[in-house]
Amino acid sequence: MTRTIVVGLGRSGLGAARLLKQQNRDVVVFERGDNEVLQHTSKTLAKECIEVVLGQPLTLESFDAWRDNLDAVVIGPGIPWDHPTLVELRSEGIQVRGEMDLAWDALQQIPWIGITGTNGKTTVTHLLNHVLEASGLTAPMGGNMGLSAAELACQISSGATPRPDWLVMELSSYQIEAAPAVAPKIGIWTTLTPDHLERHGSLEAYRAIKRGLLERSACALFNADDPDLRQQRSSWNRGTWVSSEGARPDNQPADLWIDNEGMVRNTTTRLFAADALAMPGCHNRQNLLLVTAAALEVGLSPQQIADALRTFPGVPHRLEQLGTLAGASVFNDSKATNYDAAEVGLRAVQGPVVVLAGGQTKQGDASGWLKQLQSKACSLILFGAGADELASLAKAAGYPGELLQCPELESAVNLAETAVQRHQASSLLLSPACASFDQYRDFEARGDHFRTLITPLLDVA
Repeated sequence: MTRTIVVGLGRSGLGAARLLKQQNRDVVVFERGDNEVLQHTSKTLAKECIEVVLGQPLTLESFDAWRDNLDAVVIGPGIPWDHPTLVELRSEGIQVRGEMDLAWDALQQIPWIGITGTNGKTTVTHLLNHVLEASGLTAPMGGNMGLSAAELACQISSGATPRPDWLVMELSSYQIEAAPAVAPKIGIWTTLTPDHLERHGSLEAYRAIKRGLLERSACALFNADDPDLRQQRSSWNRGTWVSSEGARPDNQPADLWIDNEGMVRNTTTRLFAADALAMPGCHNRQNLLLVTAAALEVGLSPQQIADALRTFPGVPHRLEQLGTLAGASVFNDSKATNYDAAEVGLRAVQGPVVVLAGGQTKQGDASGWLKQLQSKACSLILFGAGADELASLAKAAGYPGELLQCPELESAVNLAETAVQRHQASSLLLSPACASFDQYRDFEARGDHFRTLITPLLDVA
C-alpha cells in the first residue's frame, strides 16, 4: 500500500489525515510540536488507526524511516510551499500537495464558489452562505475558516452531511498556491493590498496567486472599488464588476452598482434597497454587491436575496457589536490582522474612538491606518509583542491623542474602560492591525478572550 505523510496537526492536517484514511490510504502525520493538547489529539487519531509522530521537524532526515512506498506529502497552509525540504522531496519525484488540493479531488463534482482577497473574504463567505441557505439551498462554508475543506469532504463522503447544492469556500493565498487545480464555478475577488509579503516575497507574486484562481473560475466577480483590482481591469477580457460608487467607477462601466437613491441595480433594472444589509461601512456595501452578484449567478431572485440579507446576524470578530460601555459602542474586530483591515474598521465606526491594537506585526503600509487614527482616535492602547513598534509608528506620524502601552489584552481592556469615560468616547474598538500568534492560537481565540473580558463591563440593557 502506498503511504501519504501529512505535515502538521492543525485544522487542515487533521482533516487531510481523516480524508486519506477514509480513502483507505496508509497515512502518517508529522507534527513538530509536542504538548498536552497535541498528545490528546494524537491519541484520538490513534483510535482511528492514524499514526502521529510528535516532535518531528520538517527536515529530509525526518522522512528517512518512511521512504518505503512514500507516494505523496500533504501540507496545511501554514507550511511554505517553497520550503527547502518540500523542494527536495519534489526533486526526488514525490508528490507534494496542499490539503485544499486533496479536498478538491474529493469534492469537485459539487460546484464551488471560491472567495479570495486580502480583506473582506470572511464576511463575503459568511454572508453568501447565509443568503443561499436562507433561500433553501444547501451550501456549507469552509476552507480558510470554520471547517477545513478536507473535513467537509469527509462529512459529505460519509453521508454525515447531505450532498450540498454548492460549496462556499474561503481561499487564502497559501491554500491557492498549494492547490493549482482548484477551479470554482464562481470565483470572487474582494480586495488586494500588500499582505503575507514575508511569505510570498513580493506583491506581484501574491497577486499572481489570487489571479490564477479567478482565471480558472468559470464565472469571475470583481470589486471595482478596490484600487489594485481597478488597475488590473484592462487585463481581463471577462468578468462581472461591482461598485458601491455608482454606475461608472473610474469611468469604467459597472455591471452591478448602488445608485444615488441607495438602490442596488444592474444595467436593466433596480433590484432592492442596499440598506437590506444592516452592517456599517462602505466596505460592507462592496461585500453586499459581490454576494448579490454571486447569488444572482446561482439563480436566486432579487427578492430572495433582499429577504436573506435582512436576517444576516453579522460575522464573529469582524466589527462584531458587543453592546455599550459607558454609552460607547463596543466592537470586536479581531479579524483585522493587518493595517488595511484595521483602517477599514476605524472608518466604519463613530468617533471619537478608543482603539485597542497590537500583536505580531506584519509588513505593510500603515499610512492609511495612521491617518484614520489621527482623525478619529482619542486614545490608542497598544498591547502584545508589537506594541513598541506600533507606538513608534504612531509617534513618528504625529498622532495627537493619548498613547498607552501594556503587555497583554487584559490590561488593555482595563485601560480602555477608564479611557472611554475620560474621553467620553463614542466607540471602543478592538482592531489589532496585527496577527495574533504572539499570544493566541488565532484571531478567533483573541476575539473570544476580548469578549470574555469586556462582557462584565458592558452597560445593562
